[in-house]
Amino acid sequence: MSNQVFKVVLLQALPASGKSEVRNFMANVEAERLKNEFHIGANLQLDDFPYVHMMRRIDNELEAMGQARIFYPGEEPFTDGRDWGTLCNLLNEDYHDLLNRVVVKPDSAAEYLFARIDRAGAGAGIKPRLGLLDEGVRAKLAAILEKEARGMLDEKQAAYPDSFEDKTIIIECARGGPDGSAMPLTGTFGYQYSLPMFCPEILENAVILYIWVTPEESRRKNADRADPNDPGSNLHHGVPMAVMLGDYGCDDMEYLREHSKANCVSFEAHGKHWDIPIGVFDNRVDKTSFLRATPDQWDADKVANVTAAIRAATDAMYENYKK
Repeated sequence: MSNQVFKVVLLQALPASGKSEVRNFMANVEAERLKNEFHIGANLQLDDFPYVHMMRRIDNELEAMGQARIFYPGEEPFTDGRDWGTLCNLLNEDYHDLLNRVVVKPDSAAEYLFARIDRAGAGAGIKPRLGLLDEGVRAKLAAILEKEARGMLDEKQAAYPDSFEDKTIIIECARGGPDGSAMPLTGTFGYQYSLPMFCPEILENAVILYIWVTPEESRRKNADRADPNDPGSNLHHGVPMAVMLGDYGCDDMEYLREHSKANCVSFEAHGKHWDIPIGVFDNRVDKTSFLRATPDQWDADKVANVTAAIRAATDAMYENYKK
């Protein structure tokens, strides 16, 4: 693979900060220009939001059957904060499957997803949950969710490329902590917990593209983008307000940057020290909401503004990218 492009970009920020919009923008930039101006190859995209959505779907269907919820008590944050690690482990597995082009053909895609979630949770120290459901309840739940789970699996496997030459894997996720928290965040909150949960194979190839917004702006944009008729959409889903305040009321990326090697985020994981290069796209004054529209509706001046801001961030990332 050419050293001209990043192998892995961790696209990170608070919800509704512009991550999905930036990803949508990059998906519509010509390949040569994307590589030459932004050091990003043809995008291969991983995201933990579909798993968050399915966890809530599982809980809602269980509740409708008169069963106890597993992941969320309701519209509130995770019952067990270690599920932030579950999400990281699912992304780790997606990354492994992508690089190795792993194709599976389970009789039940939903049952396969249940097993994956339990396995990812075990990696975060959580005992199995879906596998211990009553067999009849689990079978009924699987039947209800089969179409959605099959769609997720098919989409994942259809995205495997013939070659990884000049490709960049974009991994999108959002992390934070309770409103009013002091820094540093502790426990399972924030990037201080989740970054070390990524596997070494990701970290040794990664840079961080961080979209910087205030928590207040994140909440405003979250409300603006929410479409109740499209809750599973990356571009139009809404995060419940209790979660926005309880999980995303603050963000520890700036704190981590200030206490790391220059232009990096530094931490210990997997028995070694990591300095992950970072670039910051300042979106505190909204530059990206227009990107939710179809590209033919994008305003040229706004595109130029976004282009300059992203290029400044990716140039900073590239300076420290010694691969």
